[in-house]
Amino acid sequence: MILKNYKNIWILAFAVILITSCSEEEYDIPVVEEIPLSAGNANFSTYVSVGNSLTAGYTDGALFLASQNYSMPNLLAQKFAMVGGGDFSQPLTNDNIGGLLLGGNVIQPPRLFFNGSGLERLDAMPTNEITAGIPGPYNNMGVPGAKSFHLLANGYGNVAGVPTGQANPYYARMASSPNASIIEDALAMNSSFFSLWIGNNDVLSYATSGGSGVNQVGNFDPSTYGPNDITDPNVFAGVYSGLLDALTANGSQGVAMNVPYVTSIPFFTTVPHNPVPLDAATAGALNGAFAPYNEGLLVAEAVGLITASERAARTINFVAGQNAVTMEDEYLTDLSALGLPSYRQATANDLIVLPASTFIGTEVGGNPQLINGVSVPLADNWVLSANEISEVITATDQYNGAIAQLVAQKGIAFVDANAIMQEIAAGGLPFDEFNMNSDLVFGLTFSLDGVHPTQRGYAFMANEIMKAIDATYGSNFEEAGALLKAADYTTFYPAGI
Repeated sequence: MILKNYKNIWILAFAVILITSCSEEEYDIPVVEEIPLSAGNANFSTYVSVGNSLTAGYTDGALFLASQNYSMPNLLAQKFAMVGGGDFSQPLTNDNIGGLLLGGNVIQPPRLFFNGSGLERLDAMPTNEITAGIPGPYNNMGVPGAKSFHLLANGYGNVAGVPTGQANPYYARMASSPNASIIEDALAMNSSFFSLWIGNNDVLSYATSGGSGVNQVGNFDPSTYGPNDITDPNVFAGVYSGLLDALTANGSQGVAMNVPYVTSIPFFTTVPHNPVPLDAATAGALNGAFAPYNEGLLVAEAVGLITASERAARTINFVAGQNAVTMEDEYLTDLSALGLPSYRQATANDLIVLPASTFIGTEVGGNPQLINGVSVPLADNWVLSANEISEVITATDQYNGAIAQLVAQKGIAFVDANAIMQEIAAGGLPFDEFNMNSDLVFGLTFSLDGVHPTQRGYAFMANEIMKAIDATYGSNFEEAGALLKAADYTTFYPAGI
């Protein structure tokens, strides 16, 4: 028994030596030295964000409490607070319903939600009455719907001007006074650091209305612009220069983002140009109905009113299978003298706006012979045509050229949001274990309205901004592992939050 016990002790001792040896040599776990987070040369003590809905935190077609808590500037402010940043105030809404009231009447609807098979608005009454304002100024001076020149406009927050479109209901709720301007309220915060993201709405409203506005190139008086017009690039450049001068006048540091191509967002890329399935018999019947129109085009060509190529582009022809929608196009040669409308079928170069998906293929007035997008062409406002797309892209490129030049002159940080969004649209970019792409609902980047980011999308952009700040001011958010984590942010707000 004694020898047996000694044997067991020897075996145990050998095992301990073996385990110790393996732990020290073969299974060494390297100790990763923690890198202290540093602001570098940046001063985040008072951070002010200036912009539009992308700054406000607009999501799912509305501004609501949860979306504001996950706004891009608020996410940044939480990180800035770790290196000397101060409090960050926002004009918070009352709840998670969204929408606005003016005198008890709904002027902005509740938010969208995904019901498992489609999108719908919350069945609830908004509670944010703009006549019961919460005057600022605030650290988050993002105002949904604001164009570049609106930031300078005194009275843009006057409730009395909301019914006529002369004032913005979101700014009316938060303006420090009826005659204040957004930039004045932002400057009142005396920021040490700012972010500026403006210019999207200078082309977006034109695009989302299917080009219903006017391209105001050459018109230097924005007070004469309509709500859906494209801002003249020279006006934009002058406004942007003035904004940067004002924001940096006290030595404030900052970061600016340029304007993405709005045509690459799911609002324009979700509905295909050919969403109409037809059998051979129906296609034949429709071709018979459009035969007089097609014959009229032959006459127009014969008398020299249109070329052969335009006649071919305007000819309506349906086949068995998927078919392009029929549409009006104001850029076509006017043939009203021959009694011919400006109709054609859409091509892959046209973009059908997202709301059109709710009625394409439906009957008009219960008449089975009148089908939206088929026998009844879509009105011009439901399609952004190739010519209109060109106008939007040209204006955006000119805005971005001005932004790049002015930002470089000021020496502030810069984020090429346009390049980032192009990569997202082209197939996606990684965010931790997720792929951020531009598919509606399931692409993780864009919310249910097809225009504004999700929580995760805003977090992704906040990381890109921190990387740019690192590069310009010597902070180390990325190196210190302080960037936001994708898994902490959702892509869907359920109906009941």
